[in-house]
Amino acid sequence: MNMKKILIIQTAFLGDAILATALAEQLHAHNSADEISILVRKGNESLFKGHPFLKEILIWDKKSGKTANLFKLLSLIRSRKFDEVINLQRFMSTGILTAFSGAAITAGFDKNPLSFLFTRKVRHVI
Repeated sequence: MNMKKILIIQTAFLGDAILATALAEQLHAHNSADEISILVRKGNESLFKGHPFLKEILIWDKKSGKTANLFKLLSLIRSRKFDEVINLQRFMSTGILTAFSGAAITAGFDKNPLSFLFTRKVRHVI
């Protein structure tokens, strides 16, 4: 199997971030050679420190300069050249990071306002 660089986006609160670990584990089980990174909101990064399946933890500081930090983050994501970006949120801001990440495969919920730009959409059911 070829190694892929995958980014999981989950910048919500702690409980949602914890749930994202199951996806990292599933991705690792599917192909342990893949490099998996995660993007979390500032304050949640310690949850993932030393996680055996994660190559990198990207941090979004939403409290100060949210929009400026969004575009710095987009530039960082694009520079990492991810093959896949999986967005676990329905918000426009994470839709921007996903849609314009430069990844060949972009996946997220159909309720994201930019989901029409994703290569894979998942129906969001509550």
